[in-house]
Amino acid sequence: MNENEYVQHFTELVELEREEQMRLHEEEMRRLSGREREEKGRAFLKMKGKSQDLGLGGKHLVRFRKQNADLTLPDSEIEVGDLVLVSKAGTAPWDDDNPTGTVAEKTLYSITVAFDDAPPGFVYRKDLRIDLFVNDITFQRMIEALKKFKRLPRWRKDKLLGNTPPGFTKVKEIEFCNEELNESQQEAVLRCLAAHDFFLIHGPPGTGKTITCIEVIAQLVKRGYKVLAAADSNVAVDNIVERLDKLGVEVVRIGHPARVIPSLRRRSLDYLVQEDPDYIKAQELREQAYELKERMKGFIVPEMRWRRGLSDDAIMQLAREGRAVRGIPAAKLKGMQKWLTVKQRLDKLFGMARELEESAIDRVIKSAEVICATNSTAGSEILKSAKFDFAVIDEATQSTEPSSLIAVLKAKRFIMAGDHKQLPPTILNEEAARGGLSKSLFERLLQLHGDRIRVMLEVQYRMNEEIASFPNKEFYEGKLQAHEQVKRQNLTDILPKSKLIDEEVKPFLFIDTRGSDEFRERVRRGSTSKENVGEAKLVKDIAERLLSLSIAPEEIAIISPYDDQIGLIRTMLRVDGLEIKTVDGFQGREKEVVIVSFVRSNKSGEIGFLRDLRRLNVSITRAKRKLVLIGDSTTLERNGCYKRLIESAKERGAYKKT
Repeated sequence: MNENEYVQHFTELVELEREEQMRLHEEEMRRLSGREREEKGRAFLKMKGKSQDLGLGGKHLVRFRKQNADLTLPDSEIEVGDLVLVSKAGTAPWDDDNPTGTVAEKTLYSITVAFDDAPPGFVYRKDLRIDLFVNDITFQRMIEALKKFKRLPRWRKDKLLGNTPPGFTKVKEIEFCNEELNESQQEAVLRCLAAHDFFLIHGPPGTGKTITCIEVIAQLVKRGYKVLAAADSNVAVDNIVERLDKLGVEVVRIGHPARVIPSLRRRSLDYLVQEDPDYIKAQELREQAYELKERMKGFIVPEMRWRRGLSDDAIMQLAREGRAVRGIPAAKLKGMQKWLTVKQRLDKLFGMARELEESAIDRVIKSAEVICATNSTAGSEILKSAKFDFAVIDEATQSTEPSSLIAVLKAKRFIMAGDHKQLPPTILNEEAARGGLSKSLFERLLQLHGDRIRVMLEVQYRMNEEIASFPNKEFYEGKLQAHEQVKRQNLTDILPKSKLIDEEVKPFLFIDTRGSDEFRERVRRGSTSKENVGEAKLVKDIAERLLSLSIAPEEIAIISPYDDQIGLIRTMLRVDGLEIKTVDGFQGREKEVVIVSFVRSNKSGEIGFLRDLRRLNVSITRAKRKLVLIGDSTTLERNGCYKRLIESAKERGAYKKT
C-alpha cells in the first residue's frame, strides 16, 4: 500500500479500537451497579479521602480507605500506575466534574492517588467511589504518529513500507561492555550497530533479549549517540532503567512517578527536575499564585449577568472612571476590576512558572545520555522537541504498529527486540484485529525483509531442556539450545530428593483429564469466559502439595487462558505470594514451577482462542524447573499442535491419566 493508504488504514483501525475500549468501559459503568463493579475488582465503594503532603514531583496526593477504617480493600484489578476516577455518592461517575488521578501506592487498607492539579474538595469527604478508568491519550498519540509518518522524507517512508531495502555498513571488532554475552547476542549487537535504518533482535523465551538491548544501548552511548529506550509496558521500561543505572549510564525515566518502581524514582524526570534552580523558583511562583487565587474568592467574578456585554478592558476603564453603565453600579464594576487585576497577575505568575519549569525540564532531558519511556509517553508534550539518533524498543512484538511508531519516529534509526512467536498486542475490536492492528511493526518488517534484518538469539537461560524441547521444535526450528547452567535443573536442586515422588522430579508432566464428566468445562451465567471445576481442584491439590514441600509461594505460578478459571482458582487458593494469572498477564515472566490449566473439555472438540498457538507457546515457556499441564486430550487433540504436544509427553514418559 502507498503512504496515504497506510495512514488512512491504521488511523481507521486505531479509531475502531479506541471506540471499542470506550464503549466497553462506559457500557460496564452504566450497566453494572457500583457494588457489581467492586465485586469485579474495578471499583472501590464507601471510601473516604485524606490529604497527604505534595509528593511524587509536586503531585497532589490523597489517601483513600474504607469509611470503616478496620476494613481491608477487596480484591481488585486496580493497581499502582492505573488511572482512576473519583466520584461522590449520588452522581454518575462519568460526570465532567469528577477528577482522574494515578494510583501511587496500594496497601491492604488504602490506595493513594496522585492528582496533577488540586482536586475538588469533595475528595476529602466520605461516600466516595473510585473506578478504574480508561486513558484516551495513547490513542491520540498513535493518531499523531500516523500524521507524522506522512511528513517523513520519501526515502524513509519507502523503507518502512518495504519499497526499498534497508542499508548496512561494516562494523569493526568492538569491545563489549558485557563480556558474558554469548555468540548470537554478540552478533545481534554488531548487526544493530551496522544498520543504517533498523534491525530486529528476535529473542525467544529466556534468551536475554533485554540484556542484548542494554549492550546495544551502552555501545551507542559510547559512540556519543542520543538514545530513546522504550517498551509497551512500564515494567519493561523500569527493567531497562535499572540495568542502565547499574552501568552508570546517565538515564532519565519519563512518565508518571507513580508508575515507576520506588527504587528507581530518583531516576525519574519529576524527581531530577526538583533540584534545578529554575524549577525551585517556579514552585515559589506557583505558591504565590495559589495564595492570590484564594484572595480572588472575595472579589466579584465578572460573570455574564454582571458584565452585560462589556469586555475586560471596558470594565477596567469604567471602574477607573468610577462610572456606572448599563445598570451596573460603579461598586460592582470596581469589584470586577479587582478580580480582573488579580487574574492578570495570576496568569502572569503561572506563565512565568511554566516557562521556568519547561526550561528546567529541557535541561534535564538534554543532559541525559538515554531517555526511557513507554511508547505512549515518548509522544508526550515533554519530549515534543527532543530528537534522538536511535530508538531501542523492547517488547516490540507486544506493541501495535501505531504504538511502536510513536517511539520509532522520534529517532533517525531504530532497533526492535521481541518474539513474534509469542502473544501479539491485545486488540478488543475484532474488525481492527482482522485489519492488522494485532500485527506488530516487528512482524511486518520481518515478513518484508527476512533474515537480513534479524538475528535470533539461540541460547536460553531459563528452562530445563525437557521443558524447552517441545516449544523449541514446534516454534523455533530446533535452533534453541539450553545453557549448561539450566539444562538439567529440576526440583531436586531446591528440595531433598527423598521428599519427591518420581513424577515430581520430572521437569515436565501432562495430566490428561479425558473421559471424565468431573472435568467438563462450563460457562457461568452472564459470562462469556469458561471455567473447569475439576481442573481447578486438581490445580489446588498440586499447588498445596508443592507448598507443603516448602517451595515458596513466590516461586509458583498458576496460569490459564480463561479469566473465569483464574477467578475460580483464586477462590480456592488464598495464599500470599502465589501468582494466579491469565496467560496474557504472565507473558515475559518466569517461575520455578508453573501449573497450566487449559480448561477446554467438550464433546464438540471446540478449543476457542486456544487455537492461537502463540498463547500455548507463552504457557509452556514460563517454567524453569517444573511444568505441569492439565487438559483433556480428546478436546485438545483436534488441533495438530496440541496433538504433537501430548504425543511428545507420552514419548518422554511425561504423561499421566487422571
